[in-house]
Amino acid sequence: MAKPALILHGGAGARRERNYDAEVVHMREVVEAMKARLDAGASALDVAVEAVVMLEDSGLYVAGRGASPNLAGDYELDASLMDGATGRAGAVAALQGFRNPVRAARAVMDRTPHVMLVGEGAALFAHDQGLEPVADEPAWFTRAGQGEDNHPPGTPGAGPLSHGTVGCCVLDAQGRLAAATSTAGVFGKLPGRVGDTPLPAAGTWADGRVAVSCTGQGEYFIRTAAAARVAWGVETGLTLAQAARAAVDGIGALGGDGGLIALDREGNRADPFNSQGMKRAWLAPDGDIGVEVFGV
Repeated sequence: MAKPALILHGGAGARRERNYDAEVVHMREVVEAMKARLDAGASALDVAVEAVVMLEDSGLYVAGRGASPNLAGDYELDASLMDGATGRAGAVAALQGFRNPVRAARAVMDRTPHVMLVGEGAALFAHDQGLEPVADEPAWFTRAGQGEDNHPPGTPGAGPLSHGTVGCCVLDAQGRLAAATSTAGVFGKLPGRVGDTPLPAAGTWADGRVAVSCTGQGEYFIRTAAAARVAWGVETGLTLAQAARAAVDGIGALGGDGGLIALDREGNRADPFNSQGMKRAWLAPDGDIGVEVFGV
């Protein structure tokens, strides 16, 4: 039996001039809730999804309820998940009209032969699966993260490809690993833009050794296959910390920024980033719970 562990993130767009007390409290609450689920024997995949649902529903992060509209005024959401025990994955991209894209991604994995559904097809599928719709978008969405590095291209103080994401990596008592990631993408993005979040290997990865969830300028994470690159590094003999750092350094070498969280089958965690900060919290195998925004 393994000792359960997890790590989650609320995005790598944190800026030092902003107060994150609410996010710190909430992330701790999520970890505590998921610890109880793991102690009760829940699977890594179930816990990863449940944690991301809590992050999506909070409205505190740029995912789920925290989304902002694209340039056309529409709310397009992306998510993916991967089960390390089976190698199965599910994803949705540019999903409109539904509350929890990570639940839609889980349904794609569990109830179809596919890995990803996008746009109108994803919405029709979510409707057919009875997933909860958003009845009043202006009232539901909070446009979280507007004080972070997540603004439209050309906004003063923002980079050309800003970002915001949530994710969770979990090790359960059976030694299984899983990861899930969800985002609303960048503020003011072009309609139909898809970043790394819904792409297994780019934004999410889990296998028998490692689980990874990424956050940052998705175009760079796609170009470097960042999430899978961590797993490949561990497979070649690097420690989890070394492999994770190398993946983030590779993104930085191309001019991108962001970070990632990773967990291995021994419960070791890594959370490197090259942005100002990255909101994250964790449950260590010894039961210790930690939360951090800017420190390493």
